[in-house]
Amino acid sequence: MCHNPSILFDVKNRGYISEGYYADLVIFNLNKPWTVTKENLLYKCNWSPFENKSFKSRILYTFVNGNLVFSNGKVIDEYMGMKIEFER
Repeated sequence: MCHNPSILFDVKNRGYISEGYYADLVIFNLNKPWTVTKENLLYKCNWSPFENKSFKSRILYTFVNGNLVFSNGKVIDEYMGMKIEFER
């Protein structure tokens, strides 16, 4: 979760890259074009409003709670997310 939404909603231990916070990060390549197709969708419903849309960048890796959960087009479902806790 990014910094400002975590502040706005008082989310506990998220929104910063700092000791004591959960590491939720996305690493992408700004110069790697990618087109959404039916074949590369990861949605269970098998459709997207972005189908056939081209993007200039591509997500390479996603980390949730410090665990690698997406790598080069493949979901790694070994690690699950956690329930978000709020400060209030």
